[in-house]
Amino acid sequence: MHPTQVVAVGFIVLILIGTFVLMLPVSSTDGTATDFLPSLFTATSAVSLTGLVVEDTATHWTSFGQVVIITLIQLGGFGVMSLTSLAAMMLTGRLSLRSQLNTLAEGRTQDASSVRKTLVMTLVFMAGTEFLVAIFLACRFHFGYDRPFGQAVWHGVFHAISAFNNAGFSIYSDNLISLATDAAVILPIAFALIVGGVGFQVLLEIFNKARRRILNPRNRSDNVRFSVTATVTLWGTAFLLVAGWIWYAFFEWKATLAPLAFHDKMLLSFFGSATARTAGFNAVDYGMLHPSTLMGTDILMFIGGGSGGTAGGIRITTAAIILAAMLTEFRGENSVTINRRRISPSTIRRALTVVSFGVALVVTAIVLIRTLDPQFTADQVVLETLSAFSTVGLSTGITPYLSGASQGILIAIMYLGRIGPITLVTAMALKKFKRRFEYPEERPFIG
Repeated sequence: MHPTQVVAVGFIVLILIGTFVLMLPVSSTDGTATDFLPSLFTATSAVSLTGLVVEDTATHWTSFGQVVIITLIQLGGFGVMSLTSLAAMMLTGRLSLRSQLNTLAEGRTQDASSVRKTLVMTLVFMAGTEFLVAIFLACRFHFGYDRPFGQAVWHGVFHAISAFNNAGFSIYSDNLISLATDAAVILPIAFALIVGGVGFQVLLEIFNKARRRILNPRNRSDNVRFSVTATVTLWGTAFLLVAGWIWYAFFEWKATLAPLAFHDKMLLSFFGSATARTAGFNAVDYGMLHPSTLMGTDILMFIGGGSGGTAGGIRITTAAIILAAMLTEFRGENSVTINRRRISPSTIRRALTVVSFGVALVVTAIVLIRTLDPQFTADQVVLETLSAFSTVGLSTGITPYLSGASQGILIAIMYLGRIGPITLVTAMALKKFKRRFEYPEERPFIG
């Protein structure tokens, strides 16, 4: 079986296991078995790191059910194949080539020789970041809201894991709306979701470069530039955060944010920009937002975060490559370059495939859901569908009220959005044919 096929099947297996565990009476607060569809939807949303829900996480699921959900989130964030490879490494002391290839397929890491180091660093960084954020949140919940110590710790741990893995799940019925103006809660969560959405490989590259500079401050020969992936991801993340921040504030300043103080408006505008590309935590009611705000949110969701991270969407690097290719054509140049590096034609084709597949998938789902549930507006359905494809989890509140068929469509979209278009396309290709000849070239009219 091709490594990408293993990835696709692996996520299905994890989703099914989570579904059947959530169906158990011990998982629901009323002590009865939860129906298959809501359980499947919740498990898929957790494994895919989406955050869309059809049952209230706070009231429907018991502590056991919530533990199952956060476990699915953690496994989905680290990657089924990465977790399997790490377990094999711990048991045997080495990683097989097959395990390395599986990890490459899931995490989009390009250097197979660094897989082992990447896995360890990923696990350490995930655990460390989640631990620090959990401490901040637990202290705030305990000392700021007088919650019992055990409850404060649990709430801190749950939201830290959910934030770092960009899942958007909350064990509060209103998500984070009741905590919207509390910077001591909002900022740690924003930090975790931004870091998690950047991508493990980029973070490792930054760490290694910073370590070399610290250990050898006088060594001026270390002029190794950041990779194109790291450069594009970092600059793209910063640009989208600021652009989304301005967009959100512009349309909501005198609308949903009107009753708030200046600093709270700035805080929620920033959080709205950060969560739109990655996590799906909502600190305001998205059903009350201006249509232009929803449109901007749709764009941010579709672009998403960094490759190899826990965010979804087409990824920042994909969008940057498409933009660079367009600018190259406008300038009449022959090669697409980013950061003084030439981008190969195969990489450009993969980027086009990702975008084309994403657009086709989203448009098809929107048409189907609008047909099945015509009572909802186009803005609501578009946001819901893009949120599922980009594994964000933002919603105007229509998810539980969609028909079973529409919920089934969202389940499929969440799964496809999580494993990624390239992984899906490669997994469906049973054989790889290599043509031993080339056809004559012809240039058809474009435009």
